[in-house]
Amino acid sequence: MISNHVKAKLKQGKVSVGTWLSISSPYMVEQIAHTGLDWLVCDAEHNPMTIEDLANMFIAMAGTPTAPMVRIPWNNGEWIKRVLDAGAWGIVVPMVCCRAEAEAAVEAAKYPPVGMRSVGGGRHKISLDGSADPDYHAHANEHTMVVVQMEHVKAVENADEILSVPGVDACYIGPNDLAASLGMKPAGDSDDPRFVEAVDHILKTAQTCGVAPGMHVYTVEQMNKRIAQGFRMLALSSEMGLMLSAITSALPKINRG
Repeated sequence: MISNHVKAKLKQGKVSVGTWLSISSPYMVEQIAHTGLDWLVCDAEHNPMTIEDLANMFIAMAGTPTAPMVRIPWNNGEWIKRVLDAGAWGIVVPMVCCRAEAEAAVEAAKYPPVGMRSVGGGRHKISLDGSADPDYHAHANEHTMVVVQMEHVKAVENADEILSVPGVDACYIGPNDLAASLGMKPAGDSDDPRFVEAVDHILKTAQTCGVAPGMHVYTVEQMNKRIAQGFRMLALSSEMGLMLSAITSALPKINRG
């Protein structure tokens, strides 16, 4: 059975870098999966992605060094079950604000006796092993990642309760939603003391609880700053953001007469 290298890397305290996918093109996914990123998160929360789209995106990542993950639309057992059965190696669960919500996500992602994930599905064995491994169910709990998003002031207040839930592997700060919940204009990053304090609290709580701290960043400079601060799971923008940034940066430099 293939080991989830992202989960293993984070357990060792190493940095793991990926990006967000907002375009459900298997052709584009395959290209990006060969760039050397550790993981790709298919963002089904804010983009038009069906379960079939997601399965095809996972297929495009097969045989590459990149782990397939999904940000599900909401903390819903049906979505968790379906994306894992389709071949995701892990889930990113949005807007987790209390311990009960973190427990529900873990329960839906893990097979008994740890959780209540239903036994069945299509290509999950092939995705993690490259073959229809008969031992998949015995090892899936060990390799499946559960990442909770800390993106609201309530999550900051309940950070210790959320991050002490067994089975939570990493937390991920969504800076725009966190800023909005603090009454600030979403800006991707901020030096506002309220934002800085909230981020620092989540980081330190994650470190204390043995959970890998993660964050979304928009530039390499922001990423290096957060790595130096202690963050270990970081997403650099999205494929759409990187593409648009490259185009808008190049256009003014073109001599069009």
